[in-house]
Amino acid sequence: MFGNFDINFLIFGIMPYAVLAVALIGTIARYERDPFTWKTSSSQLLRRKQLMWGSVLFHVGIIVLFFGHLIGLFTPVWVLDALGISYGFKQWVAVILGGVAGAAAFVGASMLLHRRLFDTRIRVNSSFADIAILAALWLQIVVGMGTIVLTLGHMDGSKMVQFMTWSQSVMGLQLNAWTEVVDVHWLYKLHIFLGMVIVAAFPFTRLVHMLSIPIRYVTLRPGYQIVRSRRRRPLEERRRAYDARQGKPGPTVTTATPTPAE
Repeated sequence: MFGNFDINFLIFGIMPYAVLAVALIGTIARYERDPFTWKTSSSQLLRRKQLMWGSVLFHVGIIVLFFGHLIGLFTPVWVLDALGISYGFKQWVAVILGGVAGAAAFVGASMLLHRRLFDTRIRVNSSFADIAILAALWLQIVVGMGTIVLTLGHMDGSKMVQFMTWSQSVMGLQLNAWTEVVDVHWLYKLHIFLGMVIVAAFPFTRLVHMLSIPIRYVTLRPGYQIVRSRRRRPLEERRRAYDARQGKPGPTVTTATPTPAE
């Protein structure tokens, strides 16, 4: 019955749809059932060391990589042909931008992961999901940088077209989409597999905060902040009461004597 079964069909033909279903349903369920867990759970208050540079490098790099993959994989091939963009040129752009962004993301993720693992205070206050998803992202970046080395061996863009065809065929619900990536190097397959694992884990980790872009905060917030004091008495009265308890003389009040009119 399973004599002709191919694991590639399961991973690249069936798994993408299961991953998309889990990500979509899980994200909606978390937002509806646990809205107060929809946050970044920042550890900045525990210690800022390594956070600034690590966070900036990681976020800038990962955002460029995310949109680079999104645009690169889901731009129809006929659009490139219509615009006269050669596959080789697109491949070079992907390698250069991906290499720079990947290096930034790798350094940032390494700093953040080191901080999570070796800073005692942050380690104690980190959940398994916090560490696991950061480690998965770090590994995905490493594997992605490895695929760049492989890509340098075929800069004609042929492999790029294969991955574009696969991803667009999956979204087009074509069951034979998996055949597009059967013969690619195992490192490419690992990169795709890890990407799907991260997408499936998305609803159950802090990654959900990427869907909460504070556009309204930037465009519609007022130009001031209202602060209401909880003090029962004005500050000056509190100061006078404190001075009285300490035996200090209160402030001298000078009264002007009116000059009789001539």
